[in-house]
Amino acid sequence: MLTRAAGLVAAFLAGLALVVAAVLVVRHLTAPSEPELPVVPEARRPVVESAVRTCTPLSVPLLAAQIDAESGWRPDADSGHAQGISQFSPVTWKEWGQDGDGDGKANIWEPRDAIPSQARYMCHLYEVVKVVPGGKTTSGATRLALAAYNAGPNAVLRARGIPKILETQDYVDKILKDLLPKYQESEEKYQRSEAKHTSSASASPSVSTSTSPSADPSATASGASPSATRRP
Repeated sequence: MLTRAAGLVAAFLAGLALVVAAVLVVRHLTAPSEPELPVVPEARRPVVESAVRTCTPLSVPLLAAQIDAESGWRPDADSGHAQGISQFSPVTWKEWGQDGDGDGKANIWEPRDAIPSQARYMCHLYEVVKVVPGGKTTSGATRLALAAYNAGPNAVLRARGIPKILETQDYVDKILKDLLPKYQESEEKYQRSEAKHTSSASASPSVSTSTSPSADPSATASGASPSATRRP
């Protein structure tokens, strides 16, 4: 009798364990996964990092969020009235587009030209919006500069703020409320990873070679490659 009762208990516990395991598996499979953070494409990072040094208000997350909103990082993006990765209109490009890759041409379709030009134009807009209420604070100036990039500086000056243009309002909100926080988190992770990598590299013992006593002390090693220089 006791043996039978013990068997029933064991069977019950085994069944219960299976049910719990099944519930945990289902919960794991159906749980919403953490959304993947956007990142600065590796091919664009050098030019973005260089461009944000144009003026103090700019940062990698801000410029990245703006590029994402403008073109989704597509160099061939064409809305019909704006072109390239930074979505310049032909008129604005004629004034602000500059050669950034050193080939002697300011090409609206070339990210190494467009992104630095975007940064210079944004820095100009930061200066323009200073006369608008709120334009002297960092957050206010950023909102107004982004609005000016989308709608044009004259529209912001006339409105004395963000114009009542739905596209412009959505553009500013998308960058500041949605994309910018994600790129800030993404950039923090990238910088931590880089710092960890640098720390690990510097902590590794360096390999030193000593000259054999019988070697000619005047001999020198040849064939060392020069340090590579990255150009945006």
